[in-house]
Amino acid sequence: MSEHPRRARHRSGTGARTVALPLVLATAAATLAYGAAPGTAAPSGSPAAAPTAAAAPAWATATADGFASVDALGQNGTYGGRDGAVVTVRTQAELERYATAAEPYVIVVAGTITMNPVGKEIKVASDKTIVGSGTSGHIVGGGFFLGQGVHNVIIRNLTIRDAYQGVWNDKDHDFDAVQMDGAHHVWIDHNDLRNMADGLIDVRKDSTYVTVSWNEMSHNNKTFGIGWTENVLTDITIHHNWIRETEQRNPSTDNCAHAHLYNNFLEDTPGTDITSSYGNYSRGGTRMVLENSYFQGFKNPVIKDATATVVQRGNVFSGTSGRNESGGTAFDPRTYYAYTPDAAANVPSLLKSGTGPRGSIGTTAATGSATKTSTGTSTRAAAATTLTVAKDGTGQYTTVQAAVNAVPANNPSRVLISVKPGTYRETVQVPSNKPHITVQGTGGSRKDTVIVFNNAAGTAKPDGSGTYGTSGSATVAVQADDFQARNLTIANDFDERANQSLAGHQAVALRTAADKVLLDGVIVEGDQDTLLLDTAAKDRLGRVKVTNSYVVGNVDFIFGRATALIDRSVITLKKRWDGSSAGYVTAPSTAAGRNGILIANSTVNGDVSDRTFHLGRPWHAGGDASLDPQTTVRDTTLSAAVRTAPWTDMSGFSWKDDRFAEYRNTGPGAGSASTDRPHLTDAQATTQAVNTWLGDWTPTAS
Repeated sequence: MSEHPRRARHRSGTGARTVALPLVLATAAATLAYGAAPGTAAPSGSPAAAPTAAAAPAWATATADGFASVDALGQNGTYGGRDGAVVTVRTQAELERYATAAEPYVIVVAGTITMNPVGKEIKVASDKTIVGSGTSGHIVGGGFFLGQGVHNVIIRNLTIRDAYQGVWNDKDHDFDAVQMDGAHHVWIDHNDLRNMADGLIDVRKDSTYVTVSWNEMSHNNKTFGIGWTENVLTDITIHHNWIRETEQRNPSTDNCAHAHLYNNFLEDTPGTDITSSYGNYSRGGTRMVLENSYFQGFKNPVIKDATATVVQRGNVFSGTSGRNESGGTAFDPRTYYAYTPDAAANVPSLLKSGTGPRGSIGTTAATGSATKTSTGTSTRAAAATTLTVAKDGTGQYTTVQAAVNAVPANNPSRVLISVKPGTYRETVQVPSNKPHITVQGTGGSRKDTVIVFNNAAGTAKPDGSGTYGTSGSATVAVQADDFQARNLTIANDFDERANQSLAGHQAVALRTAADKVLLDGVIVEGDQDTLLLDTAAKDRLGRVKVTNSYVVGNVDFIFGRATALIDRSVITLKKRWDGSSAGYVTAPSTAAGRNGILIANSTVNGDVSDRTFHLGRPWHAGGDASLDPQTTVRDTTLSAAVRTAPWTDMSGFSWKDDRFAEYRNTGPGAGSASTDRPHLTDAQATTQAVNTWLGDWTPTAS
């Protein structure tokens, strides 16, 4: 049954090349916000006074999991206001001003905001993150409303409470904590929702691509309703929520196309004045997968209509009574996203300590005590080390390289190099004996912090020992395992027009020659050979994940022998220095038996002529015939710039002798399967998927 749709030394002669790289680019795609210029001014028409401006904290770059992470309806996952300014609000007027603005914002709620009138639901606009500051962010007597078409909204780390007016099952006060009517791509995470007049969460009127995770929902009549439509369109993930002392809708899922519930803890404590009437309810045309959840004391823990389905696996029922039903067929959630459920027996203790607002989301405390990460996994945190870099001298170091140099050799744990906004014109080398380094920009946008230089392959070294060569031209070169980069731009702005006499115009922005490298929320910018994803040696494994990012270039600008996953990103095609359009996106040099480059859930576009760019060609580095280059492009939107025969030969090697394929791509550049355009079968696609490509490594931000 089909589901409803979602959806070293380098080469010789490469032809004409592009002008010097501008650091301010045109927007590459509407699906992934490129980064609004940060600032503290209020939106147009607002009063002059603005709330406190804040640097972007680590959690500002967090993105959703579950169905909220799926690319669909023109939205590349759910990342909220990550690319807008960060503002701190303390009043209802300030919160409403920024939540309703057209621009993206990360809105930090610091303190208690009491709604006036009682029941006020602020109408949140698209591209917003609303997050509590530690545990201090409280919304009292009201909540949030997400209307038709509102999308890309994150609500995290808040306590939303106390709109209850004293009448149980109150029909006159329809006050919710969070209500959606026709919204999509919404993530509700790590909140405390309680004692509201109506529902804690309502997902209504075909709202879809929603994830609700790590919340405590308590002391209410109607917990969580989903539906209010005859259509069967809603896709929702509900995981790691502690639902206690609630009567009904725990949740009730009405006409959900895909409802995935796992690792939730439903608890009804004896002797209290609130008694459960039912737990998880599958209604209408709902298809529900319910797994590894824990039900304690609930009446009728799982019920379904005759027309609905529930597939149960791995659940625990303790002291429950009444209906506990399952039946029918549902779906495989891993078709849409990767996830790893916890054991059901561990769920009560895990959720009692891990749900609700955190003092610090997405980070572990530097105290050595057991803490919770944003995924809820319990960890024992080592003392964190943070080194600050500021061009203006307000940090510990004025260059990124100086901070790298300060990291001790063979450091055993994570070191965060926190880089303040500015343009750092330098080269940076992270040697192999300095693992576990994160370089993170602290600006409101990834464009605010830029590391840039202009070496090319043919540039002479200052010591007279020759030229840099392709790999040596990199602005940032990473040889250390477990490296991460976030919220910044890495660029090579070598000026080809001004250096036509120079032999060797390859100019790398970022080279990785290491394993377990995560690039999240970055821009990697260049012309020819922008992003070199390498390994430490031909026989060494090197895995790289690029997510929520931009890669910009024109000739072989994603290349190398690493096993690389480029997921939920935008690949931007550039014209060459003389204004012509022609190029190649990838040039893999994969070793036989290894995975090469997988581009998934992304967009390929740019301001170039139609049918001028190949998706890739095989790079047999050094003429090595034993290599087996691989690029797969799947579930990706291709602009008309992509050639109808998207693969081509290179240096005497035929692409047809190597591994090049597509699967389920869309857009004007997509095409039907043919001998010039191979497509994976469904069976082949299961082995070339996001959740399997990197083997036993599951990247997590740290």
